[in-house]
Amino acid sequence: MTDIPDIADADQPERLSLQLPDEAATAALARALASALQPGIAIHLSGDLGAGKTAFTRALLRALGHTGRARSPTFTLLEPYNLSNFDLYHFDFYRLSSERAWLDAGFDEYLDGRGVVVIEWPEMAGDTLPAPDLRLRIDFDPDAGDDARRVELLARGARGRACLNAIRDAGFCAPGPGPEPAPR
Repeated sequence: MTDIPDIADADQPERLSLQLPDEAATAALARALASALQPGIAIHLSGDLGAGKTAFTRALLRALGHTGRARSPTFTLLEPYNLSNFDLYHFDFYRLSSERAWLDAGFDEYLDGRGVVVIEWPEMAGDTLPAPDLRLRIDFDPDAGDDARRVELLARGARGRACLNAIRDAGFCAPGPGPEPAPR
């Protein structure tokens, strides 16, 4: 699995690594994150094709109270949702024709801080996107079973850390790969 690149920022990005055994655990992660969302938060979703980025976003929408159909923006690039507390804009950049295509389409107006933005395949926009508050990389974890996923989260800034704290508070606190932290 490819590491998520560090986000250049004055404050240190914070990481969390999780193993999700099944789709129910993925939905539980989305519910935990939903509790911390507020207008202005940007979330980027990367990872294996078919690993559950859209399923995660659908679970997030359900946790935020959306009861209608949650469409995949694979071909439309954008699906907007008017929720009770804010609007959520779900983008899928997998089929972008160039790194600037999202700008040429005027999608930058949705990143104005008034809604929550979820972008699948942000890497297709190259370096033209602003850094997100929270980045999730969802990959298959075949060593743990057919339905298992490994999720690497990277948060920056106060809003990103608030998202990680909500996830931890919901009981998602598995340590990431690598050596144990040194005792304090």
